[in-house]
Parts: sequence; C-alpha cells; structure tokens
Amino acid sequence: MSLPSQSLREDRSPSDGGRTAPAAIVELSVVMPCLNEADTIAVCVDAARATIAAHQIDGEVIVADNGSTDGSIEIARAHGARVVHASERGYGAALMCGFAEARGTFVIMGDADDSYDFGEIPRILAKLREGFDLVQGCRLEAGGGTVMPGAMPFLHRWWGNPMFSWMARQWFGAPIHDIHCGMRGFRADTWQTLDQRCTGMEFASEMIIKASLQRVRIAEVPIILRPDGRTDGRSHLRTFRDGWRHLRFFLVFSPRWLFVLPGAAMIFLGALGYALAMPAVVIGRVEFDVHTLLFASLAIICGYQSILFAMLTRVFAITDGMLPEDARMRSLFRHLTLERGLLAGAAAVVAGGALLLGAVLQWRAVNYGALDVRHTMRWAIPGMMFAAIGVQTVFASFFFSILGTRRR
Repeated sequence: MSLPSQSLREDRSPSDGGRTAPAAIVELSVVMPCLNEADTIAVCVDAARATIAAHQIDGEVIVADNGSTDGSIEIARAHGARVVHASERGYGAALMCGFAEARGTFVIMGDADDSYDFGEIPRILAKLREGFDLVQGCRLEAGGGTVMPGAMPFLHRWWGNPMFSWMARQWFGAPIHDIHCGMRGFRADTWQTLDQRCTGMEFASEMIIKASLQRVRIAEVPIILRPDGRTDGRSHLRTFRDGWRHLRFFLVFSPRWLFVLPGAAMIFLGALGYALAMPAVVIGRVEFDVHTLLFASLAIICGYQSILFAMLTRVFAITDGMLPEDARMRSLFRHLTLERGLLAGAAAVVAGGALLLGAVLQWRAVNYGALDVRHTMRWAIPGMMFAAIGVQTVFASFFFSILGTRRR
C-alpha cells in the first residue's frame, strides 16, 4: 500500500463550489483541528504524510479548519492535506467535522500546534489493528509518557490532568492516565456509536467517558509532549474556564456523584438528627431538640429530592441517547410503576397529614391558645416532612411515567 495520490485530495467545502470528495476508502485518516496555526500546520501535515508514506499506510491527512484567517488553510492545502471547514466554532466542533469527512477505517487525531509527534502514528495504528476500539495517548509519567520542559502548564500537569484522569478511572472505569491527551486513535464505526455532542474542549473527555460507559476496548500508548511551535505562545485552552466545563461534564454524566451520594449523606445526617432530637438527647452541654428536628427534616427532604433527581436524570440520559441502556433502569420500570409510586406518595401524605392533624388537635385542646412548642413541634415537623416527601413522590411518579413512555 502507498500514500494515495494528490489528485484524490479534493476539499469538500462551500468555497470549493460544493465539490464532493471521491468515495475512496482508506485504512487511516489523520485529522487535525486548526484555528490560525500558520506557524505549525505545515510541519504537522508534513510529519503525518511522511510517516504514512514511510510505513506504507493507505491513508489521508485532513485539516478541520475552524475559521482560520492567517493563511493556515492555504498552507495546509499546499502541503498535501485535505481541508474541511467546520461552520461551528469550537475544538469539538472542528474535530466532529473532520471525523464526518474522514474516509478511513481508523482515525487518528492530533493537534496542529506541533506539540505531538506524528511519528507515533504507527504505534497507535498497531493497537487499532490488534482490535482495540480506542487508543489513547498518554503524556503523563503515570502512564509512561513524557512531558518535555515547558510543554504543559504546572497546574495542568500536576493537578488538572491527574485529577480528571483519576475521576475518569474511578467514576467511569476508564483505563487511562491522561484523559485530556489530544493525540488518540479510534475505529470510525466506534466513534459513530458515541453520539458526541460537546463542541468545546470537553469533547476529549466526552469521548473517553462515553467509550468507557459503552465498554469498548480501550488501550493506552505513552507518547511525548513537546512545547508547541507557535511563535506567539498563545493557547486555545483557558485553564479555569475549560476546567470548570470539564468538571461540569463529569458531574452531568455521573448522577451517582452529583446527586446520589450527596443525597444519601443528607438523608443519613437527617436520620441521625431525628435519632437525637426526638428523645431530646443531651450530650454534655448540648441538647438536641426541636430546632435540630427542623434542620434534620430539611436535610431529609433535600436528600430525597436529590436521589429523585439522580433517577430522573439517568432515565432522561438513557432515553436521549447520552448514556447507554442500563439493566437497572429496566428493572426500575418493572417494579416502580406509576400506580405503586402514587400509592407510596399518598401513604406518605396521609402519614404527614395525620401528624399535622395531631398538632392541630393539641392546639384545639388549649382553646387555640399557647402551645408547648417542644411537644407540638415533634408532631408538626415530621408531619410537614412526610407530606412534602409524599407530594414529591406523586409528582416524580408521573414524571417517571412520562419518561418511561418515551423510552418504550
């Protein structure tokens, strides 16, 4: 096999009159996102094409341009790349455009700032040929990689990347040590199943998280990260803005960490508060009384609501295709029917109402005068809590039913 001839490198873009690229199938497409990379795009394209030719890989190089105005497009074309144009701005948007235009069975992506060595292509491709669905590069020492001096900001290297990579391993079972590495390869048909949506920098995290949730075969290859070759030292990455976007994405894709664990903790603390406040336990000089009961009820209500949010979020994510099918959700719909939810909610409302009625009767017994607050609130506060939980359960049951109908 040899590098496809230059005559096949036609752009598929409005600026080219809507020409359609030939439907030739190659083994590998190398995709580079590009936004004003005139300093380095030629070096990257040349390196990728030279590696493809030297190893006799049937491949192509695609530059996914994201609105460059510095001549990057013309430079990329002159050096043999096929340029495609992403109409929407963003790192993820550019890559998705490039992937959609790729004709390869396998795709390898890498930034166009000369920080990655495209001579690593054969090592990544070898893993894909072995049968792995996604091969992630690793720049960090924890995964055998190497970060050259000045190649990565201190916070990214020692805090951001290790923290998010640890979270990916613990929360989603991702077998990787560098979730943000911009050099990775995958099967084109595997990527189609991921249904990626993020158009910004969190695109890289979305790919790993969704691949891990779908249990695709993932391998990791150590690589070297070099200082990028741009002369003005600018970076498209914004540490805290993009860090927050990544964290937000992690939380959205993990209802357990966002809702279940905080909710369970609040319910536990609320139950502990009840255990101390109902009998008015005194520990040292501290007495737990009706004020503790009020705070404990608030914790239980908020915790219960948080767990309901977790369940509703997961069901919505599955029905919307954000998360894969879950056997636990199927079991949930078999056992937690609308009717059972309504009965449980009604039972809680009745229990709460009975306690609140008891408080009203106590008020009546003193001709609606002054009450013993410490005694009466032990009826009124739990009554309020059970009534609120019951109403939440009724409404949530209808919401589950609506989502379940959509799912079927």
